[in-house]
This record gives sequence, structure tokens and C-alpha cells, in this order.
Amino acid sequence: MNLTQLKTYAPAARNAFIKAVTRRAGLLGIQPDRVEPVMESGDVALIAGQPFPRSIILLRKKLLEIIQRDGFAPTMEAMAYTWFNRLVALRFMELHDGYLDHGYRVLSHPQGANLPEILQHAEHVELKSLDRDEVIRLKLDGNRDEELYRLLLLAQCAELNHILPDVFSKLDDATILLLPDNLLHSDSVIRQLVNGSDAADWQQVEVLGWLYQFYISEKKDAVMARKSAVPTADIPAVTQLFTPHWIVRYLVENSLGRLWLLNRPNSRLREHMPYYIEGEAEVDFLKITKPEEIRLCDPAVGSGHMLTYAFDLLSLIYEEEG
Repeated sequence: MNLTQLKTYAPAARNAFIKAVTRRAGLLGIQPDRVEPVMESGDVALIAGQPFPRSIILLRKKLLEIIQRDGFAPTMEAMAYTWFNRLVALRFMELHDGYLDHGYRVLSHPQGANLPEILQHAEHVELKSLDRDEVIRLKLDGNRDEELYRLLLLAQCAELNHILPDVFSKLDDATILLLPDNLLHSDSVIRQLVNGSDAADWQQVEVLGWLYQFYISEKKDAVMARKSAVPTADIPAVTQLFTPHWIVRYLVENSLGRLWLLNRPNSRLREHMPYYIEGEAEVDFLKITKPEEIRLCDPAVGSGHMLTYAFDLLSLIYEEEG
């Protein structure tokens, strides 16, 4: 995995996403020190003379409530990470066969074309919240690719809400309003994401953890440079660190794996644990008679990296017991 590329891309992505969602908020009449009123006229909402679908009024109200509660800058930062997180998840899924039911790439094209593959096959895409008539209309209208792609992307996010609700919200969420504009431009946040690393780096799920750690690296450095006490809200930037896979294996193999070997000295589980360290014979250890008695807790769980490897090891243990 090319960590140098990821380390270069992710901090720049944080600034780019914050800038993009802030610009989008401004388009909706929401500035740090001013909020433009909304004028309703039939099915249209007018904000600073610009027309929007009337349906955005309720979502805009939700967004303003969040800003009033948390502040403008923290809200923009949170919204930026939300969209970064979603697009990173989509990038991972589109590069693994079977993750997306329709089989098309959402952010890129397998042959390297400039436009995403899903846009090229828009009329064949089936997503529950996707208005097919609107898709056909925009497709036939010509020069409406940006609008059509936004429609497809939001529908894809809504579809994934059923399996990943903590990452992808429904279409009634305020974050929908701050999906950045100009997503098909050569310098868009999506193009930067696709071009910011090699597809080969995305074959390992570790890429998600590294991207997050590098994403907050600048904020971490700023917090560490403080001379005063660190505010509670900034503590995660310093303490949320990604654990490399070899360390995960070392920790799990010498805890869960060791427990099993102590209770089953003749187990062949040892053959699957390259980071296991043979120690002196122990007599005072937890006695178990079957795998079902094992309970495992990660008290500082982040991405669940240790838990997923623990699951792999438990699977071997259960298989060994028949």
C-alpha cells in the first residue's frame, strides 16, 4: 500500500471538502454571519434571487438548527467529513466486485474515461429512490450530466442506507443539501479522490483506516501544538489512531489465540498465527470447555479492525471444534 500517496491526498482532501460544503452552504444563502431569507413561490423556493426546489425548505431548516446548535465552522467540518466518509466508502465498494448490486462504478470508470460508469448507463440503473422518468428526461435533454449524476449519486447513497445507516443517510437528511457541486469537473472532490491513490491500494480494507488518520493529521498537529488544555471536542484528533494490521494480528493472536492454545495445547490454530509468541507454561488462566464460552471485547473500538480479525480467528476455532 502506497501510504505516501494517501498521506499526501487525505489532509488536502479535508480542506477541499470543507471548502466545497461551505461554498454549497453559501449557495443556499447560509453564511457564517448571515442567513438569507427564503421566498416561496409555488413549487419554487427563492434564496437571494436563485430558484431551488421547494422541497429543500425543510432540509435547510434542519441544517440551520444544526448550525445554531454546533456553530457554523464545526458544522461545515462535520458535513465535510460526512461526505468524505461516504465517497471513500463508495470508492472501496466500486473497486470490489459484488458490493454494488447494479455492477457499475459510481465515482470512476473501469476504462479510465472522464465520466463515471454509472452515468454512462444511467437508464439501466435500478435504485429504489431513483425516479426513472427523471433519469430518462435528463438523459435525453442533453448537457444535463451534472444534474443527472447528482440524482444518481444521492439515490445510491439512499440505497446503501439499508445496510450502512451510520454512513449513508436517507434522502430526508440535511447533509443532502451540502453534497458539493461540480462533481464532474476535473478538479472536483471526486476526481481528487479517484486520482489521489492507486486502485491497488484499495484492495485492502486497511486503506479506510489510514485515510481517516491522515485526514485528521493537520488537526492533530494543531491540537498537539496547543500550550493550553485540549478542549474535549479536539481530543479525538489526537487519540484516534489507526492500528496497522500486523499489530492487530499480534495483539489478537497473543490474547484470544493464546487463550485457546492454553485450553487446547494440541490445537493447530498455532499454524495460522505468525505473530504468536511462545511463552513459558501457564497454570493460572481462564478455563473454557467450548468456543461458545469465549467473549471478546475491544474497549477502544474505532473502525473495528481488531474485532474483524478476532472474528477470523474465532471462525478457525469454531471450525476446529467441528
